[in-house]
Amino acid sequence: MTKMLFSFILAIPLLIILILYSATTGSIEVGPFELIKGLFTGENEQVAIIKDLRFPRIIISMIAGASLAVSGVLLQAVMRNPLAEPGIIGVSSGAAFVTILMVTFFPTLFFFTPLFAFFGGALAFILVYIFSWKSGLNPLRMILIGVAINALFTGLTELFKMANPTSLTSSISVTMSTLSMKTWNDVEIIVIYGTIGLLLAFLLFSWCNHLGLEDKTLQNLGFRTNRARFMISIVAVLLASVATAIAGMFTFVGLLIPHIGRSLVGTNHKVLIPFSAIIGASLILLADTLGRTLMAPIEIPASVLIAVIGGPFLIILLRKSERIYGN
Repeated sequence: MTKMLFSFILAIPLLIILILYSATTGSIEVGPFELIKGLFTGENEQVAIIKDLRFPRIIISMIAGASLAVSGVLLQAVMRNPLAEPGIIGVSSGAAFVTILMVTFFPTLFFFTPLFAFFGGALAFILVYIFSWKSGLNPLRMILIGVAINALFTGLTELFKMANPTSLTSSISVTMSTLSMKTWNDVEIIVIYGTIGLLLAFLLFSWCNHLGLEDKTLQNLGFRTNRARFMISIVAVLLASVATAIAGMFTFVGLLIPHIGRSLVGTNHKVLIPFSAIIGASLILLADTLGRTLMAPIEIPASVLIAVIGGPFLIILLRKSERIYGN
């Protein structure tokens, strides 16, 4: 209990500090107090520029990070697999592929981008389930099938970009996670869809806890396992698709954060889900801030920095965890 409380006490102020640091650091620099005063008075031109250019990407980074982290928590609960993550099993690439198609052919339907992305992510997830089923679901087989589905949709995306050079700009914004050109319209979309997904995820925490038990035990208790898995999967795909549609593709966030969360606050999803949301928001916000300041004026996509962190973490997890082999 003490460790859990201490983790929250550290995580929340850390996120607030990151928000202030990200808002005040860059080509235009202002102090924290000057920033807060300028936001209330509206008389500082530099603060006005920061409000229009930095605040949208800060908010989008946070919502995307929270969504991807919670999506990873939900998918790992559904699959009972510590390697389940929307970027690894193809959900993000499926969502990205359909998003690029939609933005290219139906640009006027921009507000509904997350819904189209959801259909793409859901299609990828369904394919993983269909091809993984063989007298039951094997954790390792699901991951391997997911990697194949991810490769399939990634290849389709590249083929579409080559066949339609006009879609290059929208493709880059989706696949490279460049948050520099985000607007308040993007914020409105991700806040609406992301908030709905995060609230639904928290409401399903008890089902996630139940899925930690064996299926036979749950059946004896009268728990409707398949219904629970289906509902949780829908919310997980929605969260990952929303983040991908607006912020771009981020791999490893849904893998890193749930493991960090379980080590700090335990496996109770009532606590794990909100904690993962906070840490996920902090991770992408930190990556985006470092990406635009480390080599300024050159900007490093946040997804690149997270991949550099996530790759070694995955290797460590593979070496240490025996559960990923279904043992």
